[in-house]
Amino acid sequence: MELADYNNCVETHADGVYRFIIKQIKDKDAAKDIVQDSFEKMWRKIDSIDAQKAKTYLFTTAYHTMIDYTRKQSKKTNLKEVDYNTHSHTMQYSDLKELLNQGLDQLPEIQKTVLLLRDYEGYDYEEIARITGLNDSQVKVYIFRGRTFLKNYIGRMEAVI
Repeated sequence: MELADYNNCVETHADGVYRFIIKQIKDKDAAKDIVQDSFEKMWRKIDSIDAQKAKTYLFTTAYHTMIDYTRKQSKKTNLKEVDYNTHSHTMQYSDLKELLNQGLDQLPEIQKTVLLLRDYEGYDYEEIARITGLNDSQVKVYIFRGRTFLKNYIGRMEAVI
């Protein structure tokens, strides 16, 4: 990969990687750090990366960096945790995007990851398999199960009203 290819990759894919990570961890600062770490790791291996596969390499690196981050965060305890259910209002309104995000948050992490890569970022099954380390059939199963869950979650009338 040449320097021009790297710069093009940064300009072209930085926003997509950020969107993918922010949907997963919901922490803007951490997402920015993960994206920057991913580009740094890519920079260190610039000579060994094929320019045609730079996007896949970048998303794979970002995914694994995010996994490392979430594992590290799960070992920490937050003393300021608040039960938002006791501090929220019960007025109902229909915001399908918010409802979809709530449904995504309830999915297992791997289903959420493959759904975001497929439906939000537009990757095909083979690329998702390379990024996540799964095989094609596992990717298809996880996407199917995730979509089925979201369909049932959003499809309930009381959830939309």
